[in-house]
Amino acid sequence: MSTSGQATTTSPDQARIELTIGGMTCASCAARIEKKLNRMDGVEATVNYATEKARVSHAPEVSVADLIATVEATGYTAEPPPPVAEEADGGPTADDAEPEELRTLRYRLVASVVLAVPVIVLAMVPAWQFTYWQWLSLTLAAPVVTWAAWPFHKAAAVNARHGAATMDTLISVGVSAAFLWSLWALFLGHAGMPGMTHSFSLTVSRGGGAGNIYLEVAAGVTTFILAGRYFEARSKRRAGAALRALLELGAKDVTLLGADGRETTVPASRLAPGDRFVVRPGEKIATDGTVLEGSSAVDASMLTGESVPVEVRPGDPVTGATVNAGGRLVVRATRVGADTQLARMAKLVEDAQNGKAAAQRLADRISAVFVPVVIGLALATLAFWLVDGAGLTAAFTAAVAVLIIACPCALGLATPTALLVGTGRGAQLGILIKGPEVLETTRAVDTVVLDKTGTVTTGTMTLRAVHVTGDDGEPTAAGAPTEGEAPTAAGAPTEGEAPTEADAFTEDDLLRLAGAVEHASEHPIARAVARAAAERSGPLPAPEDFANVPGLGVQGVVEGHAVLAGREKLLTEWSITLPPELAEAKEAAEAAGRTAICVAVDGRARAVLEVADAVKDTSAEAIARLRALGLTPILLTGDNEAVAATVAREVGIEEVIAEVMPEDKVDVVKRLQAEGRSVAMVGDGVNDAAALAQADLGLAMGTGTDAAIEAGDLTLVRGDLRAAPDAIRLARRTLSTIKANLFWAFAYNVAAIPLAASGLLNPMIAGAAMAFSSVFVVGNSLRLRTFRPTG
Repeated sequence: MSTSGQATTTSPDQARIELTIGGMTCASCAARIEKKLNRMDGVEATVNYATEKARVSHAPEVSVADLIATVEATGYTAEPPPPVAEEADGGPTADDAEPEELRTLRYRLVASVVLAVPVIVLAMVPAWQFTYWQWLSLTLAAPVVTWAAWPFHKAAAVNARHGAATMDTLISVGVSAAFLWSLWALFLGHAGMPGMTHSFSLTVSRGGGAGNIYLEVAAGVTTFILAGRYFEARSKRRAGAALRALLELGAKDVTLLGADGRETTVPASRLAPGDRFVVRPGEKIATDGTVLEGSSAVDASMLTGESVPVEVRPGDPVTGATVNAGGRLVVRATRVGADTQLARMAKLVEDAQNGKAAAQRLADRISAVFVPVVIGLALATLAFWLVDGAGLTAAFTAAVAVLIIACPCALGLATPTALLVGTGRGAQLGILIKGPEVLETTRAVDTVVLDKTGTVTTGTMTLRAVHVTGDDGEPTAAGAPTEGEAPTAAGAPTEGEAPTEADAFTEDDLLRLAGAVEHASEHPIARAVARAAAERSGPLPAPEDFANVPGLGVQGVVEGHAVLAGREKLLTEWSITLPPELAEAKEAAEAAGRTAICVAVDGRARAVLEVADAVKDTSAEAIARLRALGLTPILLTGDNEAVAATVAREVGIEEVIAEVMPEDKVDVVKRLQAEGRSVAMVGDGVNDAAALAQADLGLAMGTGTDAAIEAGDLTLVRGDLRAAPDAIRLARRTLSTIKANLFWAFAYNVAAIPLAASGLLNPMIAGAAMAFSSVFVVGNSLRLRTFRPTG
């Protein structure tokens, strides 16, 4: 969607390009660039202020140089983004330049604070106004009004050349008017006389104003607006970082396997389709490919949301950026570069971010009309009093009063102060709000889509239950193993023998034995069993004759007992069957979407262990709070239907969409939006990043990946889902505060402008009224510090 609210369509024969735009200071800048581009024949463009990019579809006869020239003629800069390879190789990027811009803005802000505070204090406290204090104020204020406020003056000049007016225009005109009037009063009026003091009179009467200076107005406005711009720029800098976070997930180096079997480490970017490469345990798979040799468990949760690692064998496909959690693999590359699943997901994030309309701030929309009207009123006031014969001093005094009462100090403070207080309070509660643009959607949100793994659940495999059988059943055992058979400990019962008293195992005994043999495996499910066994029984013994049976489980001898742990098929291969009670427990576990591990000791099936991704303790409470806010929760996951349904029942979610790939997650969000819903998305993985960017409101879990955090609008630092309803409540309250601030900022000015224009409000009172409106706005924003989480 474009900033003007109109969707664009492109013809099949049109070329597409993305331009990086520089020099935009507000959403109206993006709208103006978009309007200019769309006026070109054969061009359809959308400009996103948040990402500072223009997506342009153009006819073949329109060159990229023509597009850039149009943008530059509008007063901004444009250039094609650098190739992905250049960024990956450490070439210059926009993100590299932005820290320098932020540093410059911070220097201006710090210098303004240091210089402006004494000016404001001297002007507002008559008792401290020593002889020649006004000249010290001029010395301190001059650098603030000229050097520190230069970005505003420059932007105002650019806007003026193109017949436009924005917040920068109002700031520049107000600051310049106050400063120039002060210079006139100091050098040509009476303000420069020794012993001059400011007197605060609230009476409304005509006055010459030749003895008044307004340096505190000029310096104070500059300082306050710079503060708002700095914090806004710092937030906006992170808005487009999701793409880089995605690309950085991939492996940087790869072990290439030559035709002669020699291994060579090369950059992953040098891989070509058909190349063979080695992936050792714990390494990332460099690119999409097919397994040629070896078997392992591949952790794909960062890409697919699947909580259970996927077993892969020769012939199975693997995806780049996933992690090899088990044995050594030899993989043949099938897709590289922009064709990989990771690159396609990065493109999805980019499309979703550029397709989301930049929220045009209320202050910019109103100022587009307000600024020229105020300037026109000031000129009309000057002309009226000159014609009326009041004299140049009185006429100029009235005109300056109009400009100063309209000076946007409160207007500039309305958004940043509320945002700063709101975000500060949010940080204390584990909530990060990226900027004012994300707040406007929180009031309209009616549906919340929640990723399962890592959001509703812990994202870590844990032991959920242990089922054991008694010793009164008939044993099913095999004799001592021959070559290739499962190990059998000395003294284990042979076929037909009954278990002795020594064969009776408690639940803790069986878990300890299973944990010991699983401890020797690197499989995530094995680690979950070993971890639970160690927590319950302490240090685990080392197994003997350990062997990993690919795709089935593990086996070994632990303290003289032969132990098998894995799939039921592993036990079946050694003529070991599950007794009815264990078979029933296994079926129930699998029906609930859990992984069932069968355990045999000394030739008998002894236990079934249930392993699953555990639901967070706070998830059910969080869902109830979201419902209380009027939101409809939907569980969206890459896991299977059984797992998703079990989790949904446990936390109180009725609508479930399962077995979806990253592309499908974006489509689901789009479908809900097409139904007229305003969608919030809560997620933590790379697979959620594109959906977070597409959603009207993205809430990223801070315990998740950088890609998800950067793509989200709100970040829940604590990883506690209860922070989601608190984040929405805080965002809504912050938005309400901003709107109230803007209303009162304009109300003060609009109410006082007629008095100023009629000559009944001298600039000093105008400055006091402006200061009071600022105090009111700041005080209203500070009320956000009282925000409390529910419960």
